[in-house]
Amino acid sequence: MRYSTARALTTVTLDDVRGAQKMLSGIARVTALEGSRYLSRLVGAPVRLKCENLQRTGSFKLRGAYVRIAGLLPEERAAGVVAASAGNHAQGVALASSLLGVRSTVFMPKGAPLPKISATREYGAEVRLEGQVVDETLAAAQEYAERTGAVLIHPFDHPDVCAGQGTLGLEILDQCPEVRTIVVGIGGGGLAAGIAVAVKALRPDVRVVGVQAEGAAAYPVSLAAGHPVSVDNPVTMADGIKVGRPGEVPFRIIEDLVDEVRTVTEDDLAKALLLCLERAKLVVEPAGASPVAALLADPGSFEGPVVAVLSGGNVDPLLMQRVLRHGMVAGGRYLQVRVRLTDRPGALATLLGVLSVADANVLDVSHVRTDPRLGLTEAEVELHLETKGPEHCAEVESALREAGYTVVG
Repeated sequence: MRYSTARALTTVTLDDVRGAQKMLSGIARVTALEGSRYLSRLVGAPVRLKCENLQRTGSFKLRGAYVRIAGLLPEERAAGVVAASAGNHAQGVALASSLLGVRSTVFMPKGAPLPKISATREYGAEVRLEGQVVDETLAAAQEYAERTGAVLIHPFDHPDVCAGQGTLGLEILDQCPEVRTIVVGIGGGGLAAGIAVAVKALRPDVRVVGVQAEGAAAYPVSLAAGHPVSVDNPVTMADGIKVGRPGEVPFRIIEDLVDEVRTVTEDDLAKALLLCLERAKLVVEPAGASPVAALLADPGSFEGPVVAVLSGGNVDPLLMQRVLRHGMVAGGRYLQVRVRLTDRPGALATLLGVLSVADANVLDVSHVRTDPRLGLTEAEVELHLETKGPEHCAEVESALREAGYTVVG
C-alpha cells in the first residue's frame, strides 16, 4: 500500500485495512480484549473492553502513524515528517518514524504535559514547543512543512491513517466474533472511520456507535448539516477527542457507515475513568474512557455482546488526580459541607467524633473563626469527606444535624 501525498485517496476499503494489518505485523500489539462483569451486569449483556491503552506508546495512534509514514515515497521519506499534537499522535509519529528510519519533528503546545513531551523525545522526535493551543501548534507545523518540504502527518484526515486505525476493527471481529455493538470515541474521526470500514464490510449487522464529549461535539452538527462544521472553543477534559472540526476523509466514512454518534458529559467521563481504574484495574485517559461513559449513561440501549474501545491511557498524573476527585463527586462518594459550631476548646474534636461514628473519612478541614457572617462565639468548619455513595452522604448530613450542628452546605 503506497499512496503519495499528491494522490491521496478520499476513501478507504477493506483491502486497505487488511494491507495495513500486514504492515503492522510485529509493530503494533494485538491488544487484549477483557471482560467486565460490572458493565455486563449493568448493560444486561456481555461487555468487553478493547485495551488499546496497553498499545505501544499508550494509544492506538501508532497504527495510523506507522501506516501513513511507511506509505511515503522514497523522496518524501528523505524530506522527513512533521506533526502537531498535544500527546498521543506525537508519540505515535515519533516511534513510527524511528522504526522506519525517518527524521521526525513534532510540534507540541507550550502547555503540553511534561511526561508527554519527554516520551515523544525519548521515542526519537525533535520536539518544538509552539502556541498555547493545538490549532496554533498545527499552524506552526504546517508552516514548517511548507518551508522545509517535510511531510505533514495528519492525526486523522488521511486514508492511510484511517486504514491503520481500522486494524482495530479486524482484531475485534477476530477476538469477539459474536459482537453486536462496538462503541468508540470520536475526535477527528479516524479511529471510528477505520473501524467502521473493516467491520461493516465483514459484518454489516454490527452496530458501530461513536461517542463525543458534549463540550466538543462537532460530529452531531456536522452530520445534521451534511458536511464538516467547526465548533468554536471546544471544552472538555478529554483532550484526545477535543477536536473542533471533523476531518474530510473520516467524515464521509462515518456519515455512511457509523450507525449513531452520542455525546457524554464531563461527569460521565469522570465516572467512567474512575470505574476503569477501580473495577477493571486499567489506567485510561478521559478520551479512552468515553465509550464506557456512554455505557454508564444509558446502559439499556446497547445490544450485546458489546465491545468498548479504550483508545488510550496517556493521562497526566495531575489531571488524573483532578478527574478522580471529580469522579468521586459525580458518583456521590465525596461530600463537601460547611458546619457551624460554638467556638470553644474541643469543639472540633467533638465534631470529628460524630463523623467517625458516621464512618466518613475526613480528607481536609478548613477552620474559619473571623468572618462577618459569624457570631461572636461561632466558628465555621469546611469539611471534605470521602463517603460510600449518595445514601451514605445523606446519612452523614443527617448525623450532623441530629448532633445539633447547623449544616450550611
